[in-house]
Amino acid sequence: RTSTRKCLASVACQLEVCRGCVGNNYLKMLSLRLRLLSAASSLTTRALSSGPSASQGKSPDMKEGHSHLLLTDVRNRLREIVGASTNWSDHRKAMQERASLSSQLASSQEDLPVRTMKDSLIEVLLPLGSQPTLREKYLTMHNSVRFGRILEDLDSLAVLICYTHTKTDTLGRSPLSIVTALVDKIDMRKNIIYPDCDIKFTGHVTWVGKTSIEAKMHVTQLHDGAFSPVLDATFVMVARDPENKRAAFVNPLKPEGPEEERLFQQGEINKTRRVELSTASLLKVAPTAEERKIVHSQFLSTLDSKTVSFRSRVLPPNSVWMEDAKLKGLEICHPQERNIFNRIFGGFLMRKAYELGWANACAYGGSRPYLVAVDDILFQKPVEVGSLLLLSSQVCYTEETYIQVRVHTEVFDAMTRQHNTTNVFHFTFCSQEEVPQVVPKSYGESMLYLDGKRHFDLTMKGGTVA
Repeated sequence: RTSTRKCLASVACQLEVCRGCVGNNYLKMLSLRLRLLSAASSLTTRALSSGPSASQGKSPDMKEGHSHLLLTDVRNRLREIVGASTNWSDHRKAMQERASLSSQLASSQEDLPVRTMKDSLIEVLLPLGSQPTLREKYLTMHNSVRFGRILEDLDSLAVLICYTHTKTDTLGRSPLSIVTALVDKIDMRKNIIYPDCDIKFTGHVTWVGKTSIEAKMHVTQLHDGAFSPVLDATFVMVARDPENKRAAFVNPLKPEGPEEERLFQQGEINKTRRVELSTASLLKVAPTAEERKIVHSQFLSTLDSKTVSFRSRVLPPNSVWMEDAKLKGLEICHPQERNIFNRIFGGFLMRKAYELGWANACAYGGSRPYLVAVDDILFQKPVEVGSLLLLSSQVCYTEETYIQVRVHTEVFDAMTRQHNTTNVFHFTFCSQEEVPQVVPKSYGESMLYLDGKRHFDLTMKGGTVA
């Protein structure tokens, strides 16, 4: 009860912050629906395991007292690798000392030893079933696991996987600064993640370029005596010099066997697809002929038949104007959320963007939404400690029970009054019932609609770049 009250109080606080950003009717609808959800959660959620059955959620390794790399150890490992400190003042000094490691960087990729996929293989356990004290951090009011926390864990693990690929036994600290470039794809395999069962993360490098690394990770959860798939994720990381100013070479990768060859080729395909998506971006080129027909058809459906005017617009039945389907938030980026390189942790940004997108999808659909996929999270610029981070979520496309949400984040400089985009996130949610059709009114909103449709088609239908 206490944790539920805290969660609802937090939501109420966020609603108050956002009151000046969106319409009051939309906020009232969000507040009402969240209250209904919290009341229903006590009737519909699964009870925590207790008593003699609690061991069912424990992995065999944890039951037998075997040593196992835990997720709580991942961040500590990363600090050791780069020489970072947990103390804020010492941390800044340690980062300044990293500049001396530049001489250890390879002058070409050929100078670095070849690695295999097995060299970077890591298995990490999140012992929610074995260590109940961890559950509070991951628990939602719906008695499931906070997916935003899983995003943070995936980001940390992806960095550790890449450092494992590039490690050199002769060096104490790594001269590389490995950071997240983008989240290529996260596909959900199940809707509910249980808060009292152990979760296992496994992953390794599957493709490398000259200075970039692709890492695939799989998350499974122990339930009813066996591990079952939860999600599959693909992250792309980039290697920089110790001061994070220029690119640095990474170890080449040699696939072994047909399966590793397939994974490596898929990495090449993913790279090509990303280039095609960037080239065909609606920020660069006009919509296709088919997309132009969609925009014009939507425009005609909103004209008032009683007047002969392009200005008179009428909302079609069971529809919502796109301008009324947004939610905004603000985060002050404190040192607590920094990464090992003294910037704001990318996993923290993903968690905040996801939670805002989830709240928007919840308000729009009128029921608890389930995440289907995450794709094309682009990290354009690092976020510095002390920044004012503005987040804006927009329902940009809907189809039957599906809701496509785009979250845009930017840093606001209070001194210069400038806004700089840092990230763009794309989430696909599924509601429990069919949702209203989101309708754009302006040309800019129509481009958001088409962009959302492209992401939805690629996620759900395996579509191709327009």
